[in-house]
Amino acid sequence: VEIARALATSPAFILLDEPFSGIDPIVVGELQGVVARLRDRGIGIVITDHNVQETLRITDRAYILAEGTLIRKGTPAELAADPQVRQVYLGERFRLH
Repeated sequence: VEIARALATSPAFILLDEPFSGIDPIVVGELQGVVARLRDRGIGIVITDHNVQETLRITDRAYILAEGTLIRKGTPAELAADPQVRQVYLGERFRLH
C-alpha cells in the first residue's frame, strides 16, 4: 500500500525503510519482484535494511555504514569480498546466494 501511495506522485526515487522486516519469505520474494519492476521502470530505490541477504539480492550498489560513517560502497559482490566489510558487518561466514 505504501509503495502504491508513493507511486501516485510519479517519483524519481522511493525510500524503503526496513521493507523486509517482519514479513514471511513468500512476501519477501513478492516485494523483491516489485522492487525489480520499479527499477526496470527507471525509478531509483533507496533501501535501508538489516536483512542483508534479501537486500543485496536486488541491489545494483550498496553502501555500508558503521557508527554513522560510510566505510565502503560497491556492488554486492564487491562488498561481500571486502575484508573490512566482512569484519565490521557481514561476518566471515557470509555468502551471497
